[in-house]
Amino acid sequence: AVAAGAALFNEGHTLAAHDPWEAAWLPLDEGDDERLLHGLIAAAAATHHASERNWSGATGCAANAVRYLDGLDAEAARGDGGGTRGVDVATVREWCRRLATDPETVERSEPPPIRVGDAVPRFADLDLAAALLAAPPLAEAVDHGDSGTFEAAAALAREERGTGRTRFAELLFAFLREPDARPQVAARLADHVDLAERKRRDVDDLF
Repeated sequence: AVAAGAALFNEGHTLAAHDPWEAAWLPLDEGDDERLLHGLIAAAAATHHASERNWSGATGCAANAVRYLDGLDAEAARGDGGGTRGVDVATVREWCRRLATDPETVERSEPPPIRVGDAVPRFADLDLAAALLAAPPLAEAVDHGDSGTFEAAAALAREERGTGRTRFAELLFAFLREPDARPQVAARLADHVDLAERKRRDVDDLF
């Protein structure tokens, strides 16, 4: 979830980055993971609001992000139970501090990329698990197919694992990595999802 959201953010889809982070955050109890994901969600929302010139929304979300992320990196460095999942929290927090005091900074400079470990995740860097989380919100963000179809495709890709079949995984990777081909890939994916669902209904009808 961390990598999927970071890749969406780094590819310029700041609002869509919210989705995989929120899905991972909702079931969590209080703790470092909850604080980290809550802070990243707020940072993505702040960046999106600022890009839409919703200055009050940007400042409020940015201040929340700073509050959630404050001290996480220091706790991780002390080794006393804190953790950041490899995220460069300090850079995210500093960006949000800037937005909290001057949201129009987004019109003068790009948001810094979110680093995870030593890398800046992009779509080409995602493994299958992260790609399956990133594809549905990207489809909604770029208006190529509906997220429900992509979520069904992601579920089918998970079912393919270990079977030797990779059709759905390959199409989802292509959708992420080949922007110019996204309309065609989305159409093919929808056709394959429809076919798979019809086959499943036919089998169910036999019983």
